[in-house]
Formats: sequence, structure tokens, C-alpha cells
Amino acid sequence: MKNPVKSILKKVLIVLIVALALLQFYRPTKNISTEVSVNAIGQHYNVPEPVDKLLRTSCYDCHSNNTVYPWYSNVQPVALWLDDHIRDGKKHLNFDEFNTYSAERKQKKFKEIAEEIEEGEMPMTSYTLIHKNAKLRTADKKLLVDWAKEMMKK
Repeated sequence: MKNPVKSILKKVLIVLIVALALLQFYRPTKNISTEVSVNAIGQHYNVPEPVDKLLRTSCYDCHSNNTVYPWYSNVQPVALWLDDHIRDGKKHLNFDEFNTYSAERKQKKFKEIAEEIEEGEMPMTSYTLIHKNAKLRTADKKLLVDWAKEMMKK
């Protein structure tokens, strides 16, 4: 006599495997731009080279129009999760569209940049666990916070 629970579990497992295999064929559009936006922050604000380098290393994958994708971004459902994460990050702050923001919103964003870095909220731990070079040292944090606060004055 067959075990009905084993039979049901086997069918569920087969359905999950087929669904996961089919999901591999869906590819969200990648966040890759080959052009520098006329609205990019560096086109309108003084972004010193050390600050620019830190922003690109620690922030731009989620907060710009150009993400450097790791190998695992080709595997579903990870690609969907990354796509959602990047869209959410760009909704909150996009350095490539910064100059489209109102003056008030720009001030708010500079303030948020300083606060998020000071509080250790950004870059996110889930990001720096995998991207070790994105982790900010104390001196890096100070440089970015000082820069953001200076930009608030302008």
C-alpha cells in the first residue's frame, strides 16, 4: 500500500521543480546604462574623486541607472529579488537622476545620505556581506557624511 503523504509530497516537489525551472526563462530588464545622464549628481554638484569612488563602490548598484551585476543575478528567483531591491533603491535615491529633484528634495536627500551613513543603515548589511569592498571604513563614512553636509549648505 502506498503512503498517501509521500505521494502528495512527491507531486508537490515535482511541481516546485518545474515551476523553478520555468522561472529561469523570465529575465527582468537589467539596470544598465551606457551613457552619463545629464541629470547625474556629478554634472551639477562638486563630487570630489574620493567621494565619487565611494559612491560608485558602495551606493551606485542600487542608487543609479547602472548596476554591476554579480553572477548569481542570472539565477531565479534571485534575479527577481535583486530587480525589486534595485527598483526600490532608485525610488528612494537615484544619483543619475538627482538633478530632476526639486531643491527641497535635494536638501532632504543630502540630509538622508548623511543620516543613513552615520546610523550604519547604508550600505545595507545584506549588500556588504557579499560585496566586501562596499563596506565603509570610519574614514570613508566621515568623508561621505562631511561631503553630504557640505552639499546641504549650498
